[in-house]
Amino acid sequence: MRTAGAMLLVALLGAVASVEAQRGRGAQPAMRTEPATFDCPSPLGEGVQTKRVFCDVMTGRDPAEGIIVALPPHTGPVTLSFDLHNRHIYSEELIAANRAYRHYTATIGVLTPNNDLLSRFVVQNEFRTAADLIDRIAGEGSPGGLKAVAPTGLESLSLMIPADVDSVSILGEKLSIIRPDAAAPDNFITPGRPIAIISNVVLQYRPGPARRGR
Repeated sequence: MRTAGAMLLVALLGAVASVEAQRGRGAQPAMRTEPATFDCPSPLGEGVQTKRVFCDVMTGRDPAEGIIVALPPHTGPVTLSFDLHNRHIYSEELIAANRAYRHYTATIGVLTPNNDLLSRFVVQNEFRTAADLIDRIAGEGSPGGLKAVAPTGLESLSLMIPADVDSVSILGEKLSIIRPDAAAPDNFITPGRPIAIISNVVLQYRPGPARRGR
């Protein structure tokens, strides 16, 4: 009888522990999806049609000089997603002269503040006419109220950021442009040059307690 009673007590304790564990899991904050807060060193402006905020991606080697995406207090990994575009200088004259064709390949990296590469991404597309633009960007004082710089091409990207990272930097690596009137591609890697554009930056994460200062 004592043995049976002990077994019953163990089973009851196990059931209670299971219920408490389920309650603990149920008490976790729900996943949150929201626009990211980021520092853009070279903002382009707002799209006329999409109303998106577009930001230039600059080439560089120092994460502090890139687009800094701050991560809110979180538990577990954070998913960062954004759209990557090539950067085109629009010209009606070149289109009319049948000389507007460009083939773009831009490569960027997402890094931690310690300069650890988390992921590398590429956007590649061809431009021929205005139909290949994603949007036009409003600009006061520009011809027709539109900036010549415009996003073309679209790669919707995402990556998982480790739980112990508080911010990431988006930096350009290189740009290759093929033109119909050039014998070879133009390649750009010099730091400080805008080579791509990002928009629609979003975070998905589970909220957590604020980290203490280190």
